[in-house]
Order: sequence, then C-alpha cells, then structure tokens
Amino acid sequence: MEQITAGVIGLGLMGGSLCKALERTGCRVLGVDADAKVQEYAQLTKTIAEPLTDDNLPECDFLFLATYPQGAVLELKKRASMIRRDTIVCDLCGVKRAVCVPCFQLAEQYGFTFIGGHPMAGKQFSGIKYAAGDLYMDATMLLVPREGEDLFRISRLSELLHRVGFQTVSITTAEKHDRMIAFTSQLAHAVSNAYIKSPTAREHRSFSAGSYRDLTRVARLNETMWTELFLANADFLGAELDTIIQSLCEYRDAIRDGNAAELKQLLKEGRERKEEIDVEWRA
Repeated sequence: MEQITAGVIGLGLMGGSLCKALERTGCRVLGVDADAKVQEYAQLTKTIAEPLTDDNLPECDFLFLATYPQGAVLELKKRASMIRRDTIVCDLCGVKRAVCVPCFQLAEQYGFTFIGGHPMAGKQFSGIKYAAGDLYMDATMLLVPREGEDLFRISRLSELLHRVGFQTVSITTAEKHDRMIAFTSQLAHAVSNAYIKSPTAREHRSFSAGSYRDLTRVARLNETMWTELFLANADFLGAELDTIIQSLCEYRDAIRDGNAAELKQLLKEGRERKEEIDVEWRA
C-alpha cells in the first residue's frame, strides 16, 4: 500500500494532535506553523516528519487547515495554486459558514476538493505541548462537503479519519453545524466564562464540589480564538444568549418575589427537559 502524505497547517493543540495521530497510522506528515518556535518544537519532537513547504505541498494527498477560521481561509488562498487537483483539503475550525463558503469557491476555482471539518474533541488548554496522539480517539468528526460532492472523495477522507481514531464521521451542512454548535459549545463557553467572574469565586474553597468544576472547566479558554468563533457565529450564538438570559430572568424574578410555586415549576421544567433529552439520546 502506497504511503499517504498529509500536510497540516497550524501545529497547536488540534493540529499537533492530528500530526501525532496521522504519524501513528503510517502517514508521512508534513507540517508548518506561523510561530517559528512551535515549528522547531514540532520537528524536534518528531510531531512532523518534515516542514511543509511550497516545494513539497504538491506531494500532499490530504491537507488539513488547523488554524483559526480567518487564518484557514487566508492560508488556503495563499497556497491554492500549488495544491494537486486530486488532493482533499479539510479544515478543523469550530465554525463552518465563515470557512466553507470562501474555501468552496477556492476549491472550485483551482480544481481540488475542499470538505469542511470540525472534530468534536479538545482540551481546556491550548498549544502544541498539550498535543496528544489519542485526542481524537472515539470522537466524532463533523464533515461539511460541498453540495453534490463526489461520494468517493468523502469516503476517502472518512477512511483516513477513522484510521486516525474517530469513531464516527457525520455529514451535515454549514448552517446546521453553526446553529447546533452555538448551543452545544459556544454558549457553554460563554456561560462558563461569565460565571467565574462572580466575586464569590475567590472565596469558594472548601465550598464546592463537582458542579463548580463541571461548570467552570471551559472558562479557561483561548480568548483570541473564541472571540473569532463567537463573532463568526454571532446570529446563532446571539439567539442562544437571548434565550438563556430570558430563562435566567424568570428564575431571578421568582426568587426575588419569593414565588415558590413559579420557581418550583421552572425547576421542574428544567429537570423534565433534561430527562427527556437523556431518554432520546439513549434510544
């Protein structure tokens, strides 16, 4: 079997972890990062076999964009003319409309295949020093192919992703992805980050258990990346924030007014919604 060559642009947590996972499958991994120190670290630790350059970019069977959304588009635009027509390009960004629309256009213009991607995996820490070859083990990868994309090309990418460790590869649209991720990921990060700002947080020692840890785990985020993700998905995230603010105001008003019946009903509704969703997921 001929060895696969995969290029990775961006060698932080996600890109570095992908490099390690690809190398474990026997791929030849080429990588590049805008930070020279990260690039050097990746070479010294053998996270990559060689640097990705303009000269060897055409050797890539797959090219992964593991940068922030705007960076992914800029990197692809810069290198589009060097990419082989049979190469499959995939990004790892947390929003899809802002990436897929311009990248689909570039792929059509230069003749290669672009498929949007978002791995449902990660850590609360960022940077290549936290990269791990098993980060994607048993995780789900969401793919957003162009409408009417060749199924063989989607299958080629899916096969490689399964070899990397992904248990499930799911196909969706950019719009559905961004609407769902606004609730399942972005809202959770915004709430966690806001929650920890209470003055009481500095005094909580010995007064907290699992609920505090669970709710604040993702407050320790990369503010540069999440600012870009939030703003790129402002419509869907804004709607989710409006919904939770309205709900919190209902709880606040019932507590302020001493309205036990209303508060009990609100809490009952939340418990029942959680139970219903859990049953649906187990079915």
